[in-house]
Amino acid sequence: MTDVQNLPLNGLSYKRAGVDIDAGNALVEAIKPAVRSTRRPGADAEIGGFGGLFDLKAAGFVDPVLVAANDGVGTKLKIAIDTGNHKTIGIDLVAMCVNDIIVQGAEPLFFLDYFATGRLDVETGTAIVNGIAEGCRIAGCALIGGETAEMPGMYHGHDYDLAGFAVGAAERGTLLPRADVAEGDVLVALPSSGVHSNGFSLVRRVVEISGLDWFLPAPFDETQSLSDALLTPTRIYVKPLLAALRDGLGIKAMAHITGGGFVDNIPRVLPDSLSARIDLHKVGLPPVFAWLARVGGLSQDEMVRTFNCGVGMVLAVAADEADAVIAHLTAAGEPAHAIGRLEARTGAAVVFDGALPL
Repeated sequence: MTDVQNLPLNGLSYKRAGVDIDAGNALVEAIKPAVRSTRRPGADAEIGGFGGLFDLKAAGFVDPVLVAANDGVGTKLKIAIDTGNHKTIGIDLVAMCVNDIIVQGAEPLFFLDYFATGRLDVETGTAIVNGIAEGCRIAGCALIGGETAEMPGMYHGHDYDLAGFAVGAAERGTLLPRADVAEGDVLVALPSSGVHSNGFSLVRRVVEISGLDWFLPAPFDETQSLSDALLTPTRIYVKPLLAALRDGLGIKAMAHITGGGFVDNIPRVLPDSLSARIDLHKVGLPPVFAWLARVGGLSQDEMVRTFNCGVGMVLAVAADEADAVIAHLTAAGEPAHAIGRLEARTGAAVVFDGALPL
């Protein structure tokens, strides 16, 4: 048993145990301008209290239903950590949450983050939160709080982890999917910006097999390094989709294409009586996916269930309004295009025609 009477009175401190409270306070001060830049009706986006506040009435809601989502960035973080490039990983964090909210017909209102690391580096933390604030600005939601946890012994070296939490709202009766999703509805695709934030355990394994250095030009895009190309942030679709919904266009359902690809995500918004028939010739596979498939020897089945394959969102739209929806979104900077239709289900929930150009 330790003799507590013989312990040195001034031998230990929280800082010597690995937790620097002053660094945490310095990070809070460093990120305050970025946080303030996310102010919106309903939130002043000030941090430092014990909880963040949001006023639904000030945001213009009358009879709202709240929609919440949380997510992380997965092992895409390892590329950011290994290359020291932390500028855009926060955008990914926001995107993975707010895109899950907009597909339910709700407007993302506010966001909170959780940043855990073994040793807090103020410069790294500031870069991450600046990215989170940028994602919030793109999505139109307020960054109203977060938590920074310095946890020596849990994380080693420069390792860290991120989690995000978003809350949105929709007026009662306007949530998606609608009850009238039906056979013949057109499937409209919105392009992804790349791999987004899913499948990176496989991506990193393919890079390992390739033997390429992170800082060499990407073989599928020689204008940037391999790491920069793969760290391209997840596209945030909130504002153009909100505008389309508010204009009363015939969007009946939306699916965010994340882990599980087309196969697992589209059926989540369909009744059991319907299946999605997708023409893979119309998907528009970006070069990064062809490279991953070629180097990794990945089958088409593996690709469509692991990656977004160039499609970040799929909308089910009334057939007679599909052209209007496509035109509206394209004019808003989202070059939408039709990739299939809904049909009566006789087997699989997602049926593919054609082949990806792998």
